[in-house]
Amino acid sequence: MELKVFRDILYAGGGCCTVKAEIPVETEILISDYLPQVFKIVKCFARPVVLQKQLQPGKLTLEGYIRCTVYYQGEDGAGLCQTEQKIPFNKALDLPSFSFTSWNASVEGETEYINCRAVNPRRIEVRGAYGLVASVSTQCSTEAVTALADCGIQQRQATLRGVKRAAVLDKLMAADGTVVFDQPPAAILDVSGSAVVGEMKILNGKAVVKGEIHAQCAWRAKGSAALLGQAATIPFNQILDVEGLTEDCLCQCAVEPVGFAVAEGEDGSPGKLTATSMLHLRAWRPYELNCVTDAFSTQYQVRSESAPLTTEQLACKLDDTAAVTCSGPLPDENTRLLACFVAFGPAAVEQREDGPVLTARVLVTAFGQNSLDEIDSYDKSAELTLPLPVKETGELIPECWLSAQDVQAGCAGGNLEVTVTVRAQGAVLRRESRPFVSSIEIGDLLAPADPDISLRVYYAQPGEELFDIARRFHVSPGQMLEANGLEPDTRTLAAARRLLVPGA
Repeated sequence: MELKVFRDILYAGGGCCTVKAEIPVETEILISDYLPQVFKIVKCFARPVVLQKQLQPGKLTLEGYIRCTVYYQGEDGAGLCQTEQKIPFNKALDLPSFSFTSWNASVEGETEYINCRAVNPRRIEVRGAYGLVASVSTQCSTEAVTALADCGIQQRQATLRGVKRAAVLDKLMAADGTVVFDQPPAAILDVSGSAVVGEMKILNGKAVVKGEIHAQCAWRAKGSAALLGQAATIPFNQILDVEGLTEDCLCQCAVEPVGFAVAEGEDGSPGKLTATSMLHLRAWRPYELNCVTDAFSTQYQVRSESAPLTTEQLACKLDDTAAVTCSGPLPDENTRLLACFVAFGPAAVEQREDGPVLTARVLVTAFGQNSLDEIDSYDKSAELTLPLPVKETGELIPECWLSAQDVQAGCAGGNLEVTVTVRAQGAVLRRESRPFVSSIEIGDLLAPADPDISLRVYYAQPGEELFDIARRFHVSPGQMLEANGLEPDTRTLAAARRLLVPGA
């Protein structure tokens, strides 16, 4: 007699790793003639924009650019000025070699160091490095034993629940809107913002995403060194071709602004504001699969091997906010606050006493003008702590994007107080591994049962599995249920008791 083994394809969690790489930041920036000359360098910021990701066995290739922005104090009372440059990069990161059928790579990082100096009033030299952190997680298709039949085989099954990665899309998009200034701006110092996805419609192979980008412009009027603020809203509507996307998928979409451009209107008309953003769409398809965790035969010896199967589940979606506050004294108590900038370190999940939390370092840079009319920068940092609605155990992997939804900053009595409302968008995946039967073979026939023994007595302890007791005596769990008058769904014994074991 031949044992029948039934198998099916399971989309299991594959390799998962975090690697770091250093991107050099080296450039020279020439100050255009229409900008004031450099009196003093205030601050230099570096931020990566990853345009392409490619995963190959043992290698992750990233292509994009470093957006290098320099703020300086202009000569002759020109106040705060800004210039920027894009530095392209192509970086290959070495990874452990693992097979995969689908994958995702989240790329974050922090500036390691930046040295910025004015070579002359019209030329700035920047030297430094940016540390990229790439978190890679993969899935691979695996054959799993789902059922066994014949040869007196008895099996214990468990239901695996997980999600298959159906789509991973990162797309650079542009959206146009208008911005109205009270008077013609002499300079646009900074445009930052956050985005809200208001509506997402999923079709087979397509997704329609609608929302708004909320931008905040920091600008200076002609003849004035004071900074002013102007808000603007840019609607967007994207129709995306997404291979593998179906209507039954669980989807999450986030939009991350990475750059803005302002074109001044003519004859008093509104200015044109263009937002460049990275749209991140993730889709997962849930599945359930019964797999064999253990087996024995009432007729034959059995040789089996077990291997761990790792499932990925969507632990929770993220679209939450949390307030982060940082403060500290300033060197000059008469400092007048001009502007405040926010950046984020890599996000991670930590287990705390009250449950898992999403954490990240929040980096705040404030610009202030001291009593000598010199502009300086002041750096403060704080920790984002966002509780997650996850109760289950297992490895938690964040796939999220952080943005500053609101920044409230003040300077009184020489003390800086900043409150940042941080918005986290994305999802958290949970990985869990359990052993299952990977291969099984039938061996020799069991020795015949003693015909003089028709019944045995076994003293079971609380917590013992009925399946394990049945395997010890090579009888079926069904025979054990019937002989002892147990409920058909009994799996574990709640209390100690005497069990009758029928003859094999």
